[in-house]
Amino acid sequence: MEYLADSAERTPGHILCCECGVVISPNPANICVACLRSKVDISQGIPKQVSVSFCKQCQRYFQPPGTWIQCALESRELLALCLKKIKAPLSKVRLVDAGFVWTEPHSKRLKVKLTVQKEVMNGAILQQVFVVDYVVQPQMCGDCHRVEAKDFWKAVVQVRQKTLHKKTFYYLEQLILKYGMHQNTLRIKEIHDGLDFYYSSKQHAQKMVEFLQCTVPCRYKASQRLISQDIHSNTYNYKSTFSMEIVPICKDNVVCLSPKLAQSLGNMNQICVCIRVTSAIHLIDPNTLQVADVDGSTFWSHPFNSLCHPKQLEEFIVMECSIVRDLKRKAGAGMISKKHTLGEVWVQKTSEMDTDKQYFCRTHLGHLLNPGDLVLGFDLANCNINDEHVNKMNSDRVPDVVLIKKSYDRTKRQRRRNWKLKELARDKENMDTDDERQYQDFLEDLEEDEAIRKNVNIYRDSTIPVESDTDDEGAPRISLAEMLEDLHISQDATGEEGASMMT
Repeated sequence: MEYLADSAERTPGHILCCECGVVISPNPANICVACLRSKVDISQGIPKQVSVSFCKQCQRYFQPPGTWIQCALESRELLALCLKKIKAPLSKVRLVDAGFVWTEPHSKRLKVKLTVQKEVMNGAILQQVFVVDYVVQPQMCGDCHRVEAKDFWKAVVQVRQKTLHKKTFYYLEQLILKYGMHQNTLRIKEIHDGLDFYYSSKQHAQKMVEFLQCTVPCRYKASQRLISQDIHSNTYNYKSTFSMEIVPICKDNVVCLSPKLAQSLGNMNQICVCIRVTSAIHLIDPNTLQVADVDGSTFWSHPFNSLCHPKQLEEFIVMECSIVRDLKRKAGAGMISKKHTLGEVWVQKTSEMDTDKQYFCRTHLGHLLNPGDLVLGFDLANCNINDEHVNKMNSDRVPDVVLIKKSYDRTKRQRRRNWKLKELARDKENMDTDDERQYQDFLEDLEEDEAIRKNVNIYRDSTIPVESDTDDEGAPRISLAEMLEDLHISQDATGEEGASMMT
């Protein structure tokens, strides 16, 4: 015979709470949770209201002992800052969870929900949830104090360019805006031939100098002046100055290279046209389409200057144009531009239409010019050129006319321009009336040169209707794909004070 034994089910025993008599499961304290919480408060000693300092000007929070950090609302960084404010009291308990309780962005309150545990009577572990209220108090940081003072600075970067056109500075301004290099400046001052950047620390100025060296061909000199000293603690207070000099060459300048430099660049002709200035000077030979790049160190070793003033640009009309197909290259010639086409043209000045005087020249604009087109260029035959390299050249090697770019109706281009650029907030002094014309020249260069546009943030102007990429004259325009939407973010994301977040 087989006997089947019934399996005994074991159930945990229950006891009565020694305080209120409620049936509970056994625990080391033999007290129910409600009675235990009424007797013990594990959050005792943890402050329920704490103040946090916030700078309105730079949108940063103060982290003791002396750091200001940028934090977004309900971010991990802001939560860590709030917990550090009560770090000492929290060390007596075990932090299980922490998170933000939603508050209005303009309420000046931050609420953090904490879950803590602690061992209490006879080894019982009690868990408690409570909310700590943080009051955001306005306090101006030291950096913003210096900004408001406007005269307090520790370092200045003086950027200069000895040229009559500001195309390089307009390009440099867009690069500074794109990469945010203006954020640490106390003040930006514009003068006749350059910009001054003021900083509260020497490290920020050195960072700006390194940025300029990577973006434009330049050189600099550093100096410092002793302001005060403490012989007892051996501390010194200096004001540093960095003098940056950008090469005096701009886009569309005609230059004459030294024979040694022209030979080192692939036996190119000495008379060249500057088609672009970025981290190097980009030159093209209008007679052979040979291109070369001259960096800053090479330029200062073999300097050259612009032959003509930008105001000396004259308007020509194309009488005849033919494309040069077969070109004999010299021995050791350098790289040839694939974006340009070599052409031979006969041109006549629009101011001399009542005469029969015409000029013959070669140009790198053969792909753009047709008979009857207007083109801008320099008349070297009737120009007083004072350059040591040109004076030593054979007169047969100096062209009569150097064509620079095709001319379009500027008024029509401005009216159809459906994009815009941002500008640096700076102090302007002694501004010339010619600055607006130079700025329009820079905008036209952006439309014509795609290589420069890649380094510039271009924003769509919603006030101008969208049209085709080319107008009736065929003037180049910027496509919508290359434009960014201009976003305007207010100080309060919910709109006016007390406005609803739902619209």
